[in-house]
Amino acid sequence: MSKHKKELTKQEAFVRQHRRHHHQIAFYRLFFFLLFLVLWELSARLGWIDSFFFSSPSLVAKCLWGMVLDRSLFLHVGITLMETIASFLLVFLISLVAATLLWYSQKLSEITEPYLVILNSLPKSALAPLFIVWLGTGSTTIIVAGISVALFGSIISFYTGFQQVDSEKITLIYTLGGHKKDAFRKVILPGSIPIMLSTTKVNIGLALVGVIIGEFLAARRGLGYLIIYGSQVFQLNLVITSILILCVIAMGFYKGIQCIEHHIKKQLKM
Repeated sequence: MSKHKKELTKQEAFVRQHRRHHHQIAFYRLFFFLLFLVLWELSARLGWIDSFFFSSPSLVAKCLWGMVLDRSLFLHVGITLMETIASFLLVFLISLVAATLLWYSQKLSEITEPYLVILNSLPKSALAPLFIVWLGTGSTTIIVAGISVALFGSIISFYTGFQQVDSEKITLIYTLGGHKKDAFRKVILPGSIPIMLSTTKVNIGLALVGVIIGEFLAARRGLGYLIIYGSQVFQLNLVITSILILCVIAMGFYKGIQCIEHHIKKQLKM
């Protein structure tokens, strides 16, 4: 067998092993999830847990089907999705602009650094009542609450990524007669893509958390509102169903960002 054929055989074996590994991971994830559902249902039916407080998969499915029939599910999920996506996109744009300004001005970054750290450390749930007083109730307040949770940490992460780019490449740009904007466009932005993508995966979850906090306090629609309403009237099936829907949404957002990340990395390698 020729050397070229041996290399192809090794590559094919590696690809098969890689696929087998991913299939195993997917199988175990599904298995443990289904096992959890079975144990949860059995525990409720056998009286090991009180189904009034802890619900059960069958009661959750019944509640979910009722929300589908009266179309309230689509309304509340749609509102939460819209507010989360709006918050996420605004966080990304504001963070990118702010981190760019900080990179361009060393003095500005030194002045604002302690303020960013302090604002990032604040418990954002404490700010939500202020947003209601300033902006009233409604989607604007909720979107601002979603932005506040992720924004300052995102700015810090983006700016840190800009600073960690290879300084020798920047020096080369200047040596060849380039300016600061050329260094930013040709070196800083491309070199910061990995940390920007990893930060973005965190931001989508934080934006969802902020939106739910806002909906707890200032909404009449959305999954956060359903959770508060259900707890107030002791419809705990509604509360748990809303929480599980949030889990599905969070997983969908994460997988979506992960697909975009894989596509961008593939393009960079080409």
